Amino acid sequence: MESKRPGLGVGLLLLGVLATLWGASYSFIKVGVETIPPVTLIAARTLIAGTLLLGVLAVRGQRLPTRSGLWWRFLVQACLNSVVPFTLIAWAELTVDAGLATILNSTSPIFAFLLTAAVTRHEPATGRKLLGVVAGMAGVCLIVGVEALHGLGEASAAQLAIVAATVCYAGAAVFGRGFAGVDPMLPAAGSMLCGAAILVPASLVVDRPWTLAPSTVSLLALLALSAFSTALAFVIYFRLVQTLGSVATTAQAYLRVPVGVVIGVLFLGETPTAVAWIGLICVVTGAAAMTLPRSAARRTSAAS
Repeated sequence: MESKRPGLGVGLLLLGVLATLWGASYSFIKVGVETIPPVTLIAARTLIAGTLLLGVLAVRGQRLPTRSGLWWRFLVQACLNSVVPFTLIAWAELTVDAGLATILNSTSPIFAFLLTAAVTRHEPATGRKLLGVVAGMAGVCLIVGVEALHGLGEASAAQLAIVAATVCYAGAAVFGRGFAGVDPMLPAAGSMLCGAAILVPASLVVDRPWTLAPSTVSLLALLALSAFSTALAFVIYFRLVQTLGSVATTAQAYLRVPVGVVIGVLFLGETPTAVAWIGLICVVTGAAAMTLPRSAARRTSAAS
């Protein structure tokens, strides 16, 4: 028993680091899109992250697979997990606060459950999970606000774009189950490189990046986003999958919410509305009910 505790402690520490890295990504994006167009920002993000992950594979003595069938699956994963959602979030953060983006994007476990229940049906739809769905969706409605019901203005469209990105993340989680038996670093690197192969040409056509004059702050935000919130985060994530199991794949979904909001408040001067804070509580409660193991939920309720 004693021999396992150090490993668990390191795992929980890394879990907090992962939540911080992914929670900070929204602030990095917010700063990056100030002078770098969304498509170019995300193209650079995937290219830099994919290159760094290739370096990690090289250090581990691994190579990317050569089977074309696996690369087609990497391409689908890239579209669901990076190309579409990264671009939508970067565009949305032209008008949406980083804290608000963090809250909205935390609903991925809810949509993953809905897709699982409707498509794969490999998990039972328990009452606790249903409660989580209701609480989470209520939070989304509170955050997006009644403006969405009176016509989609620029802010509402941006908020809904983040929700659409979240649905993509949920689809990626369901689709990613098909990589069972494959070293998780391979689809991580492969999907990032596929994403870069799509986004870099798009950036060249749409934004003509050679004509841009990004600020030093935006460039630093891009580098931090790529190296820390993408490449390093994936390395930590896949280690946690092996050491902490489901905790690594679920706890970060709601741990990063308060992290992202606090970072937006402290460093970007954002001030979420009271309704947004209520929505945050609903979303976190819903995601926790959806993802916490049943034994953990019982311990939490007993402690309270």
